[in-house]
Amino acid sequence: MKNKILNSAIALAILSSSSAFAADLKFQPGEDNTFNWASYEQFKKDVNLKGETLTIKGPWLGADKDLAESVIAYFEAATGADVQYAGSDSFEQQIVIDVQAGSAPNIAIFPQPGLAADLASKGFLSPLSADTEKWVKENYAAGSSWVDLGTFTDKKGNKNLFGFFYKVDLKSLVWFIPENFEDAGYQVPKTMEELKALTKQIVADGETPWCIGLGSGAATGWPATDWVEDLMLRTQSPKDYDRWISNDLKFNDPKVVQAIEEFGWFASNDKFVDGGARAVATSDFRESPLGLFSSPPKCYLHKQASFIPSFFPEGTKLGLDADFFYFPAYASKDLGKPVLGAGTMWGITEDSKAAQAFIAFLQTPIAHEVWMAQSGFLTPYKGVNINAYGNDTLKKQGNILLDATTFRFDGSDLMPGKIGAGAFWTGMVDYTGGKSAQEVGDYIQGTWDALK
Repeated sequence: MKNKILNSAIALAILSSSSAFAADLKFQPGEDNTFNWASYEQFKKDVNLKGETLTIKGPWLGADKDLAESVIAYFEAATGADVQYAGSDSFEQQIVIDVQAGSAPNIAIFPQPGLAADLASKGFLSPLSADTEKWVKENYAAGSSWVDLGTFTDKKGNKNLFGFFYKVDLKSLVWFIPENFEDAGYQVPKTMEELKALTKQIVADGETPWCIGLGSGAATGWPATDWVEDLMLRTQSPKDYDRWISNDLKFNDPKVVQAIEEFGWFASNDKFVDGGARAVATSDFRESPLGLFSSPPKCYLHKQASFIPSFFPEGTKLGLDADFFYFPAYASKDLGKPVLGAGTMWGITEDSKAAQAFIAFLQTPIAHEVWMAQSGFLTPYKGVNINAYGNDTLKKQGNILLDATTFRFDGSDLMPGKIGAGAFWTGMVDYTGGKSAQEVGDYIQGTWDALK
């Protein structure tokens, strides 16, 4: 009898625990066939972590923290594990302190792979399994690109996959006003040749094609680095892009100079830019796209990342009042459909059974679809239901990621700080001010050579 009572109490406790987890779930399992509940149920069947604790640290606070925890809740509910997430606005500094002090979380969420690479080289990251590498190659669009981005050299000089990318940002976008295009009879360009032809056509029609602004306070110049990075991917091979990021291909090499001059084709022509070429460096990047919404429009095109609608006029409806298209590749070059962006990389800083299981959880469709259905999340995972995205804008951006043949991380974020967040920024401001691309390339390379 005593055992029966004890067993009944245990069963009740487990049931209560499961109910508590279920109550925290944003979408109830099985209730909406948009989600791949089969992946959740299979994971639930395969993994039991009752009594286990998993600690995760990352950069997210506020709404982003809530979104991340909405996904974590499904891992808890499926496995019985207790997951403790802690966000910090000084994550990059704190994680270094934590690993050196021996108090690292099980999993760390890196906004940039550079810091993770540094920790891996010092022995502070655990390599992911060979199965994970195979999974990424097979299941992510441009899968080899994602493996390359998460592969670093360890303390012994061996290369291993240390990072799993989850939650991606997209930069290769051009924004426009559909009504303005319709009134003028313009079509969305599918190739770089068509984009340049459209630019010239808008001028021939007596209008200004582009709004470009590099102003960003102490960070003035950074929007131009995105342009150059995107144009490197459209004029040179992914291998050359990687060599450039690591300084094996010098900033004053003709290939890099050509990419800077490609940016100049758009930004250095007074007829092509609202306010003229000299206004590019002084126009604030947050105010620059407002020219699209003027009546009559001050410009028809604006290149910027997926976050820029935050600075559109209040009430703007994406897909109706404003829309975007993929910043296209050259039809005449055999470089596929490259995409520039950023994203968060998840790595194991304190290995455990639960940590390994969580990385496996990130390989289930449901771990992506739960965040897809809300906001601020894009994924290159080919196995998700694209209709799970919370709106048509996210769905369209998600499709751009899925169509990518190459993905590369924002290059300036991977360069040494004095270059990517220093000389590259100021060099591009100098370029829009009249210096030649060669002079700018020489200046940036000279700064890089002087680093110790």
